[in-house]
Amino acid sequence: QVQLVESGGGLVQAGGSLRLSCAVSGRAFASYGMGWFRQAPGKEREFVVGISWSGGKTYYADSVKGRFTISRDNAKNTVYLQMNSLKPEDTATYYCAAARSPVAGWVPVVPDEYDYWGRGTQVNVSS
Repeated sequence: QVQLVESGGGLVQAGGSLRLSCAVSGRAFASYGMGWFRQAPGKEREFVVGISWSGGKTYYADSVKGRFTISRDNAKNTVYLQMNSLKPEDTATYYCAAARSPVAGWVPVVPDEYDYWGRGTQVNVSS
């Protein structure tokens, strides 16, 4: 069974940085496309960023482009989300997700494309 555990959330002032981590159990991590989503109170879950299983392709939501960076370490079964220049509107619960990926360069961007989800980590950005 695949389990995803996020960490690294917290409270930060606007303009600050946080680094989220997502540790994935199981041996097939290197074949999963990975993504981060977020959900603010009263809003739908939205795509933030995705990365192909090879790490060679990424796709960012316009709202975070230039501020967030996704990376993965297949040796550690971990995906990271470096968040810089945080804004109050980035406040949300951040979820890590994994997608079984038959194609090396595929970046899943829709929630239905993902097979496994973490429980989330809370990020609060104060103004």
